[in-house]
Amino acid sequence: MDWTIWLEWFLKGLVLCLALLTGFAYLTLYERRALARIQIRVGPNRAGPQGLLQPIADAIKLIFKEELTPGKVYRVVYLLAPVLTVVPSLIIAAVIPLGTSFTLFGREITLYVADINVGVLYLTSIASIAVYGIVLAGWSSNNKYAMLGGIRSSAQMISYELSLGLCFVIAIMLGDSMSLNEIVTAQREVWFALIQPAGALVFLIVTLAEVNRAPFDMPEAEQELTAGYHAEYSGMKFALFFMAEYQKMIVISMIAATLYFGGYREFWFLKDTFLSVDAVWRIGAWQFQAWFLGPIYLLLKVVVLLFFMIWVRATWPRIRYDRLMAFGWKVLLPLSLALAFITAAGILLAEQLNNPLVIWGIPALSVISVLVAVAFIYRDLRRKSHGRV
Repeated sequence: MDWTIWLEWFLKGLVLCLALLTGFAYLTLYERRALARIQIRVGPNRAGPQGLLQPIADAIKLIFKEELTPGKVYRVVYLLAPVLTVVPSLIIAAVIPLGTSFTLFGREITLYVADINVGVLYLTSIASIAVYGIVLAGWSSNNKYAMLGGIRSSAQMISYELSLGLCFVIAIMLGDSMSLNEIVTAQREVWFALIQPAGALVFLIVTLAEVNRAPFDMPEAEQELTAGYHAEYSGMKFALFFMAEYQKMIVISMIAATLYFGGYREFWFLKDTFLSVDAVWRIGAWQFQAWFLGPIYLLLKVVVLLFFMIWVRATWPRIRYDRLMAFGWKVLLPLSLALAFITAAGILLAEQLNNPLVIWGIPALSVISVLVAVAFIYRDLRRKSHGRV
């Protein structure tokens, strides 16, 4: 094998890791400023112009902060847990396509680290590993509150990963492939979020639970668990957990954009314009492939999806743990199964009848399914409010 391919993989992996680390730093600023605007206050604005150096100030603080290690912890696992949490949040992005390709020194450089034909399966397998770091952190801390946080995390992720897997199945059926590149290409005409809006909504809800974000942040739960699984961590070890959470937010937004919102492709209403990622720009005697638009489009979609996560945190209170589990098992799982069945039936009928318009029955039936689920939730809450179980 040509040695340059190893160099290309190394450089692309390094650039991707640096981009995620930079994104993590400034996502904290983005969230704090967005929360401040929603809550009608100022937010960080002291470190640098408009507070732009606040992430650097936070990093310096955490680097020099004293690290305390309790005497009764299981030391090896205690030190390993933050690493097991951070690493999956980095390597899961390896198969996400950021764009098409460009030519450099006579060599075609693709804007992704790896393109494997089972990319969706890779995402699910790596996402499942992340829970180990949280569970082991809670167990190794030798603290009952941290242990409860770890147990909550494992139960929560197992419950919501079933619905997450079905949302992946919906995207696979619509794209007729498990390759993320082919799924993005299949959305050249229209986003899957328009064909299956309920599936996209369920995916966004489930990902909030997967990354332990409000209102599903039960593994932390400061009020009753005093920060939960990372209660005994400080300094850089705490920073690694903090880093993993925000990097997972970025990566999960990239996955959502790739599976349901066209990925690096232009917004569906800009199709076949000069703003297309497949367009060739002619300036004088020179021609330029518009490959750089792909990462820009993906970044815009990720920023919007991240704001959705921040908005939910600022709006919804943390729900009770038993209701969180009931919502996952009794509402989202049956709804995800129904949406997967509706999608499969719609695709099959469109092929059998040789009528592509039949596919548009999928969003109508999916919205009806969501309304039925909301009606059941409303009825259940009404019964509980009147003291009947």
